[in-house]
Amino acid sequence: MNGDWLIRGRDGRLAAYAPGDDAVWCRAERHPGGPLLPPRRAGGDQRLHPGFAVGQGTDGYAHLVAWRPTKDGESGLVHSVHFRGHLAALDWLPIGHPNRRGERTGRPAVAVDSGGRAYVFVRNRGLGVHTINQKARGGWNAWHDLKGSRVDEELVAVTGESGLVELYATSPAGILRWMQEEPGARPVAAEPLPVRAVPGTLSALPTSKEATTLFYADPDGMLHAWRPDGDPVTLTPVPGPGPLSVLRCALDGHDCTLLAQRSASGRVAFAAYPTETESAGLWWTESGPQLPAGTRVSLTEDAEGRVVAASMTPDGVLRLARQKDEPGLALAAWQEI
Repeated sequence: MNGDWLIRGRDGRLAAYAPGDDAVWCRAERHPGGPLLPPRRAGGDQRLHPGFAVGQGTDGYAHLVAWRPTKDGESGLVHSVHFRGHLAALDWLPIGHPNRRGERTGRPAVAVDSGGRAYVFVRNRGLGVHTINQKARGGWNAWHDLKGSRVDEELVAVTGESGLVELYATSPAGILRWMQEEPGARPVAAEPLPVRAVPGTLSALPTSKEATTLFYADPDGMLHAWRPDGDPVTLTPVPGPGPLSVLRCALDGHDCTLLAQRSASGRVAFAAYPTETESAGLWWTESGPQLPAGTRVSLTEDAEGRVVAASMTPDGVLRLARQKDEPGLALAAWQEI
C-alpha cells in the first residue's frame, strides 16, 4: 500500500483500503463514528497484481491505482475513483504503461491536485520516473518522462497546501524531487537533497502553505526532517523499518505533527511535536499488541476531529484505535475489526 490508506471521506465516514485476493478491498463506516461494514471489492471483478496506491483530493474522493495483468509477461496500470467509501467504486480504467508495454516496473504513487485531477507516478524500465495525469475535462494526457536515474522503487507523491503536486524518490544521489510550478502543469525536477536516505523510508506531510516537511531515515537508523528553506534536522532514532505514517492534527489545542510506525518490538510507536518546531524534541510511546513484521500503520482524523490510528497486518487483519476525550494523545484500546 502506497499512500494514506485510512482516509475520511467528504461525508465523514472513515474508509480503510487493503490488498487481498487479486483485488483492492475497502471497509467503510456504516455512519461517521459507527461500526465498519463488511469488506467490499473496489473497482469491479478485474484481477490485479499485489500492491496499490491511494491518494485523496480536497473533495474527499479516493483515487486508486494498481497494476493488472494484460497478457503473458505484460501488465498495465489501472485507475479507479471512490466517491463514497460505503458505495461501489468506479470500474478500473486502463491508463497504460510507462514504456508502452511490458511487465511491472515499480510501485505506483498518486496525488490529486486542487482541481481534483489525479497525477500518477511510477518508476520506468530505465529506472527513471514517468507520470500521467488527468485532463481538466475528463480523460488522460499522454505519459511523460520526468527523467531521473537509478531511482528506487518506492515513490512518495503528495499535494501541498498550495494545491500543487510534489514527488519524492530516493536514489544513490540522495532524495530526488519534482514540483508543480502552477496548477495543471507537469511537475519538474528540483535540486536533489544530497543526503543518505534508506529506500522505502520517505514520508511527506504538508505543514504550512509554503512548505511540505519530508521525513526520512538514514543508514544509521536516525530519523530526519527537512523543508526547502533549511537543512535537514536530526530528530530521533526510528522505532522500526519502513515509512512513517504522518498526520497534522490538534493536540490540546496546539498544531502538532503526529508520527506513527510499527516498532522493532512489534507494537505501534507514536511521537508528536509542535508542527515545524523540531527543536522541541519528540519521544516514542508504544501502544497496542505486538504485530507481525510488514504491518503498516495509517493515521487520520474522524468526523469529530479525533485521531484514529489503524494497523494492517500482511494477512489482512485490521485494527483501529481512537483518541479518547482526555488530554494529550490518549488512545482507547485497539479493536480488531
